[in-house]
Amino acid sequence: MNQDIILKAIEVFATRAHEGQLRKYTEEPYINHPIAVAKIVEEKGGSFEMIAAALLHDVLEDTHVSIEGLRQFLFEIVPSSAGKILQLVIELTDVYEKKNFPHLNRKQRKQLEAERLGRVSDAAKQIKVADIIDNTKSIQEHDPKFAKVFLDEKEVLLKEMGF
Repeated sequence: MNQDIILKAIEVFATRAHEGQLRKYTEEPYINHPIAVAKIVEEKGGSFEMIAAALLHDVLEDTHVSIEGLRQFLFEIVPSSAGKILQLVIELTDVYEKKNFPHLNRKQRKQLEAERLGRVSDAAKQIKVADIIDNTKSIQEHDPKFAKVFLDEKEVLLKEMGF
């Protein structure tokens, strides 16, 4: 199976996982965000595995999909790259969410997440930068007040990631 067909299958999987979710501010289908991130990764010369991970970067964090479910799907459609794609998605999944760390405030959680992301692979860092680029556009356009907070957090994150 060629890589374009595999990427389309991954996009369909991500679309189904994010079904019913809408983007904040625009209320467009959420899947538009992972697709935009994947396009940025592709434009920057990212590998097949990086593009696939960009399409899937929010499924573990924001949907019902489990690590095992994602693993099974990936090994069925692309066994030779499944491990690498899965690892990238895991690296990109926010660990310090409010639901898991209610005793920490936003600033503390974002700092810990920035430190964690500073230790992930270079490929995951590149995908994260694409994620920041896409999110920044929307936030600056639709919520200039929050954009200041967001950009300050991303400055810390980018510094931790070595950018």
